[in-house]
Amino acid sequence: MVTPLPNSRTEGDGSVVVRALSYNVRSLRDDESALVRVIRACEPDLVFIQEAPRFFRWRKHAARLAAKTDLVVLSGGATAAGPLLLCSLRATVERTEDVLLPLTPGLHRRGFATAVVRFGAARIGVLSCHLSLRSDERYAQAGMALDRLSALDAPYTIAAGDLNDRPTGRAFQRLAGELQDCWAVAPWGGEHTFPPGEPRSRIDAIFAGKGVEVLGCGVPWDLPGITRADLSAATDHLPVLAALRMPALRDDALRGEV
Repeated sequence: MVTPLPNSRTEGDGSVVVRALSYNVRSLRDDESALVRVIRACEPDLVFIQEAPRFFRWRKHAARLAAKTDLVVLSGGATAAGPLLLCSLRATVERTEDVLLPLTPGLHRRGFATAVVRFGAARIGVLSCHLSLRSDERYAQAGMALDRLSALDAPYTIAAGDLNDRPTGRAFQRLAGELQDCWAVAPWGGEHTFPPGEPRSRIDAIFAGKGVEVLGCGVPWDLPGITRADLSAATDHLPVLAALRMPALRDDALRGEV
């Protein structure tokens, strides 16, 4: 039996445990009811979405998904070329920014959905990404993601997304060289995220910055409320769920001062 992933909580000293979910939802083109059941069962505080709806009435579709999962839209969507952030009402939002990356002719436009949020006494910079299918561009975008995370100037950071790269790939390793690959630190549940029926590759991941304690991370195969049928029907990727603990910081760090 799989050990349960820790629940969200705020501790007496202001330290927090946050549940983060990364999920490529393929523009909601599959079984949306199954997708909603999966997200709700994960009980996330933060959802890092890729391939959010980007075209006709995309804001309405994003808002509908958020409402069905008891979450709210934080940032992203078409204005970030697909990455989207959702959050629970636990979060206090400090600021958000959608970032479009340089366009390579003939390839899809890429972008980042970013925000700085607070849970208890923890101030966290977050970034959702969907990296290129082309190796050289993907590697460059991994570096841009690290730069953007640093520019958020938050004591704690979390980045997640569909990397289109395996752990041995250059882009994946570029991120893992500066951030914690949460599955590698504290594996929980399943490892591989693609394809959903017979997963063979880990191309979706959650990364955490310095100071974040990774309590567990992986595909929530055996989480109560989630069935294998729902995971296969919801979209063409499997989700990655992590529980992350962030100790409380002194007041000047919380305010972003040194």
